[in-house]
Amino acid sequence: MPPADVLPIDPHNPNPRTLAIAADVIRRGGLVAFPTETVYGLGANALDDAAVARIYQAKQRDAADPLIVHLADAADLPRVADGIPPVLQLLAERFWPGPLTIVVGRHSGVPSRVSSGRSTVAVRVPAHPVASGLIAAAGLPIAAPSANRFMRTSATQAAHVQADLGDRKSTRLNSSHSQQSRMPSSA
Repeated sequence: MPPADVLPIDPHNPNPRTLAIAADVIRRGGLVAFPTETVYGLGANALDDAAVARIYQAKQRDAADPLIVHLADAADLPRVADGIPPVLQLLAERFWPGPLTIVVGRHSGVPSRVSSGRSTVAVRVPAHPVASGLIAAAGLPIAAPSANRFMRTSATQAAHVQADLGDRKSTRLNSSHSQQSRMPSSA
């Protein structure tokens, strides 16, 4: 894997050009480490099976451990989910954007590798301006577990990502730390 490109970004007012560069990496099948309101995520195009495989490889993640798909907006849920119960739609409208992850039926367009072969998929809409800006700029759902090697402590600062993953990704958006809780999202 080529060395990581580190792109400094203001966590409160992300530069659209910087987001566009990272979004292009995602669209081309690359990996991007980015801050969320909980921890740093290691993202790839959730609709590209080869890109999703790169997440598992970079993290040395067990293939039986599913990923979370991040959306720009609750209205994007039908792109990745089938048979959305009304109660889940209400939860999404109430708690998104934010650190709530819901589990719904996986849309056939989402590679089964995202959900480790399960018929369901975990989905959330992050509230962090960098995360939401990146997803919107990419124009597609982003699969993103925490940006650390499998079974290690989740990264809450860009320095943690560098220390744990080194050059195992192609791009890192460096806003120094994630925004708020530093706790993983709740499902």
